[in-house]
Amino acid sequence: MARRSSTSGPLRYLHPAYYLKRPKRLAFLFIAFVVATFAFWDRQSLIREHEAEITKFQEELNRLQDQLRKAGVSDDMSDNVKLNREVEIDPVNDERREKVKEAMLHAWNSYVEYAWGQDELQPQSKNGANSFGGLGATLIDSLDTLYIMGLKDEFQKAREWVATALDFNKDYVASVFETTIRVVGGLLSAYDLSGDKLFLDKAKDLADRLLPAWDTPSGIPYNRINLAHGNPHNHGWTGGESILADSGTEQLEFIALSQRTGDLKYQQKVEKVIRQLQKIYPSDGLLPIYINPQSGVAASYSTITFGAMGDSFYEYLLKVWIQGNKTEGLKHYREMWETSMEGLVSLIRKSTPSSFSYICEKTGNSLSDKMDELACFAPGMLALGSSGYDPEKAEKMLSLSKELAWTCYNFYQITPTKLAGENYVFHVGQDMSVGTSWNILRPETVESLMYLWRLTGNKTYQEWGWNIFQAFEKNSRIDSGYVGLKDVNTGMKDNMMQSFFLAETLKYLYLLFSPPSVISFDEWVFNTEAHPLRIVPRNDTVPELGGVVEEAKPKPQSKAIDRPFGRKQGRN
Repeated sequence: MARRSSTSGPLRYLHPAYYLKRPKRLAFLFIAFVVATFAFWDRQSLIREHEAEITKFQEELNRLQDQLRKAGVSDDMSDNVKLNREVEIDPVNDERREKVKEAMLHAWNSYVEYAWGQDELQPQSKNGANSFGGLGATLIDSLDTLYIMGLKDEFQKAREWVATALDFNKDYVASVFETTIRVVGGLLSAYDLSGDKLFLDKAKDLADRLLPAWDTPSGIPYNRINLAHGNPHNHGWTGGESILADSGTEQLEFIALSQRTGDLKYQQKVEKVIRQLQKIYPSDGLLPIYINPQSGVAASYSTITFGAMGDSFYEYLLKVWIQGNKTEGLKHYREMWETSMEGLVSLIRKSTPSSFSYICEKTGNSLSDKMDELACFAPGMLALGSSGYDPEKAEKMLSLSKELAWTCYNFYQITPTKLAGENYVFHVGQDMSVGTSWNILRPETVESLMYLWRLTGNKTYQEWGWNIFQAFEKNSRIDSGYVGLKDVNTGMKDNMMQSFFLAETLKYLYLLFSPPSVISFDEWVFNTEAHPLRIVPRNDTVPELGGVVEEAKPKPQSKAIDRPFGRKQGRN
């Protein structure tokens, strides 16, 4: 039987000798190879061109969206706070964020039903109270929270009230500080987020009514003024002195107003305050809470504190520097802040036996082992400012921030209700105990937790914030809104839903469970009432803090009652 050749059958097409004996077929194979190669590379080129076209299209889409937002047109009101938003892959955060959003809706709907247009809701009696002269404080404080949470219908309803009912021509003596941080700040934030000029016009109207308060020999403002008639003056209980926090916590809002209107007068008024305080700034950067508006000199007998009546002055030194994009012309703000932080470090003590770090208050040369919950903004401030130091110093300040945050969290954890009292007293060998025992829904601790989570990525801070939120839900939520507690030990409820609960506490909790790109720290800075203002670089050319203001364009997308303690200043 003849042996079959290895090149016979189908396998012969794989043997080179087959094609050498048949040149036409070899030429065909070569041509086929060349055509296939060209086809492959042409496909790769088409893919690259397609990808380039997609990128170009996306850039053009972003440009058109930006133009629409500048024109105040947007199909989705929350687009501008969700640009570049990361895909949320954490179902726990998703669920928690929705719970906070539901809490905001409950608070808002209760206000709408029982106190619409008034300053604050009294949930237990189901009526409103005009704590701030009938300026709709809760409504305006809530505008940006509604916007950020994507509550479009609620935002539009509030916007209509601002357009048709908000009137500042009132024979009412207003706190310059409270009115600025809540109402001017709330309106400016709504403008920066939505691009709706209505809010800017209202903010300007109100600021113009407040401006005469700065007409003093020193530039240190009076802290009270009649919105209809002027007549600025100070509280009687301060002995005619101005309050540090009240006088040094309008810079963000008034500088923003100058940027957005192109009118320098607002910026000039508030920066004259800083010029005066620079002249008297102590080596440790710690100013007493009372300052004479005539001489501009601090009252040495008054308390030094990072709590009520002192706190937000130090906060704004850092944030004005951030607001101007940390440009050279604003470095004196950063330098003043760093000096004050050395002073803060000098006030730190540790409790025994648990080593809780806390910030003392100081009067003269004496220290008081007392710390306000209001001072719990400091951990977040320190974390936010730590990146401006050299690496070694930054780590030290961030470490102190974490220590103070642990203390503030324990302000909540040591009470039966798991809600913090107004202030705490520290005792040798006994750590701390509640001093003033009420809780009025304050935000400072969750504010710091939000900053620390964003800046460290440590989810422990989210867990702490969730625990605090659950305590509010358990103890403060009722059918007609949220109330504070008269006593965190017994859980006895009060009858007030503070406007800052919607402006700050719920907003910071919502952001604690949101991606960091939602109201990014790279684009926004929060005023002391948690109203985000867009960061705009400044081109200051005049050494005395004046300079050229670059106009900021937004990227959208009852009768008065007595208040024993206000938002920051401690009294009204």
